[in-house]
Amino acid sequence: MSNNHLEGDAVITETEVKGGSLPLIGDKAPSFEATTTHGTIHLEDYKGSWLILFSHPADFTPVCTTEFIAFQEIYPQLRELNTELLGLSIDSVHSHIAWVRNVKEKFGVKLEFPIIADLNKDVASKFGMLMPEGNNTETSRAVFVIDADQVVRAIVYYPLSTGRNMDEMLRLIQALQTSDQHRVATPANWKPGDKVIVPPPTTQEEAEERSKDDTIECIDWYMCKKNI
Repeated sequence: MSNNHLEGDAVITETEVKGGSLPLIGDKAPSFEATTTHGTIHLEDYKGSWLILFSHPADFTPVCTTEFIAFQEIYPQLRELNTELLGLSIDSVHSHIAWVRNVKEKFGVKLEFPIIADLNKDVASKFGMLMPEGNNTETSRAVFVIDADQVVRAIVYYPLSTGRNMDEMLRLIQALQTSDQHRVATPANWKPGDKVIVPPPTTQEEAEERSKDDTIECIDWYMCKKNI
């Protein structure tokens, strides 16, 4: 497992839930092969880069259309962060292609990332994207952030009525990559350039040594920040 639990959280293994096998944070992402608007792909094709795998309820729907346009707008920034996008819904590849063409015609936006046509619900079931109480012909607004080692690092669900926030998608990737690179955590509302949180000391000796470090700003022994 590549991610480290900086605040003492327990490692949770994959759990079975109604509607699919839901991988949890820290699990290996389930492997899959899927038909997409860019041809057949495998999860392993993304090894070495980060991936945002996200599902939407259906093509040719208003909230989903705004989301796909918004994802495309941040796609260049995500790629600078070695992060790819991959959409999914329980629609045919022909429906996806028609929708992509419609978005380009009506909104002037070319969607450059692939969209999985998950008619057999294989990928949606593996990732728990089908809500038990929901319409089983639609996927939820789920987001899975998968790192370069293909470990699930974050999971976010939105209700069908609420479009996702792209600033938060970017911030989440930046925060996770910052934590990995610098062995730190990030506080609430953190954004690049803000101070980060130094993991709490695990011994009394470490706590005393920390008080002498003038590169670290401590409010108390367990709450210390620094610039990176």
